[in-house]
Amino acid sequence: MRIHTAAPLASGWTGKLWALNEGLQLAASQLPEFLWFTDADIEHAPDTLRRLVFRAERDSLDLVSLMVLLQTKTFPERLLIPPFLYFFLMLYPPRWIADPNASTAAAAGGCILLRRNVLAPIGGIASIRGEVIDDCALARAVKSRGGRIWMGLTRASVSLRSYGSFSEIRDMIARTAFAQLSYSFVPLVVTLIGLFVTFWLAWILFFTGDDPAWIMASTAVSLMTTTFLLTVRFYGLSPVWAFTLPVAALFYGYATWLSAVRYWLGRGGQWKGRSQGQRG
Repeated sequence: MRIHTAAPLASGWTGKLWALNEGLQLAASQLPEFLWFTDADIEHAPDTLRRLVFRAERDSLDLVSLMVLLQTKTFPERLLIPPFLYFFLMLYPPRWIADPNASTAAAAGGCILLRRNVLAPIGGIASIRGEVIDDCALARAVKSRGGRIWMGLTRASVSLRSYGSFSEIRDMIARTAFAQLSYSFVPLVVTLIGLFVTFWLAWILFFTGDDPAWIMASTAVSLMTTTFLLTVRFYGLSPVWAFTLPVAALFYGYATWLSAVRYWLGRGGQWKGRSQGQRG
């Protein structure tokens, strides 16, 4: 292992991507076949790298990514972290990510294995140097050039980062939410309406509606709760947490709106004392 002190952050780069680029330049002389990008606050299983390389070699993949297990020890984490995974997989279904004929592309930035030879065709890390959602941007760049990508879940590698308060999770969501919507007002409104219709209207009609609205609402509530239960159990939590999805959806809607407000005010995404994705 070699520890390298990066040069001062260059203009137009996010801090993480600048650090990755510095590491790539340091490793260039060794001509590795694979590059492994991982966050410093993740504890990997001893065989994680071996399994990543095996998957890439077996399926001829150019980018392999694992979404590691996040902490769910505090009350805010138990309420809001399982929905984070649930919503992410709704936006980026793994089967669509792996389908070379689908445009959907995503990766989990905490654990990415990348073939070195796919970097030059996409213009290197510099091609995404200002991206706030850098992991998905990298996956999109690789897939757009014909590269094959795959993303999976694991319990074996665990994030050590904890969120002790609602404000910390709020800032984690708000950092990228409006960027995900391309900083556009119309998708923001559609998203907020969609959250209400999908996760609140069914419950409202379940308690207040008459047939046939009640039958439709009860079916929607059952499907919503059952599918979310799978995510809750993935984190080893009590099934009772499956009924909290509407509350979490309300919080995510609030954080998404806050993300837009911060952007309009020129503050960008607030994260670790820094602003990212500021309005130009």
